[in-house]
Amino acid sequence: MALARRLLFCTLRRIARRAWLAAGLGLMAAPVMAEITSARYTEETSRYAHGVLGDAIEYGTLELTLKDGKRLALSISQDRVFEDIAPRLVDMDGDGAPEVIVVESSQTGGARLAIYDETGLRAATPHIGQRNRWLAPIGAADLDGDGHIEVAYIDRPHLAKTLRVWRFQDNKLTQVASQTGLTNHRIGEDFISGGIRDCGDGPEMITVNANWSEVMATGFDGKTLSTRVLGPFKNQTSLKRALDCKAP
Repeated sequence: MALARRLLFCTLRRIARRAWLAAGLGLMAAPVMAEITSARYTEETSRYAHGVLGDAIEYGTLELTLKDGKRLALSISQDRVFEDIAPRLVDMDGDGAPEVIVVESSQTGGARLAIYDETGLRAATPHIGQRNRWLAPIGAADLDGDGHIEVAYIDRPHLAKTLRVWRFQDNKLTQVASQTGLTNHRIGEDFISGGIRDCGDGPEMITVNANWSEVMATGFDGKTLSTRVLGPFKNQTSLKRALDCKAP
């Protein structure tokens, strides 16, 4: 019953938010429960010359496709870019419709993780604080079984190598745990390694250790992170096997 009440509350709050937005913009008879079915980055730009993903091209617009076929283009300001591989669709608030998780980078503040829906920005972490400092998402799931979704990333996977976990609740992202000595990306790679798996005992975040010698699994119990070695890291197959609940 508690979960059902929470889902109803999220749905009613989402409807109210869209109704408020429509009223504020003077929109006529817009669907109150538009559902995102896909997302992609568009508007290639070289205005942020970092190249951490292997080239100098980033993106200025997040394009959303809705269930009714409509497309929305959400452009960000000229001092920012989407410095990312691809948008991620995850139902963050439990109302049955997905939100979009992205990485944005600022010319002065570096990267932050942000959550969008079809009305715009819902929540974001602080920027790391310095230009050309990036973060690599691991994934999102209810890591501790409390009914709220957590999103995890590696803060500066080439420098700080720090896992950070943020809980999405009441349209806010709050950091709930962190741990050093883990990473999921090497400079120049056009992909992010690892992810989140569930082999029957709850979700685990799959990364590697700081020197790329071991595959690591990290769980979260609501208060603390616990990390264990799954086996040696040999290549990407090691991580794929771990995500498939097999020995690396």
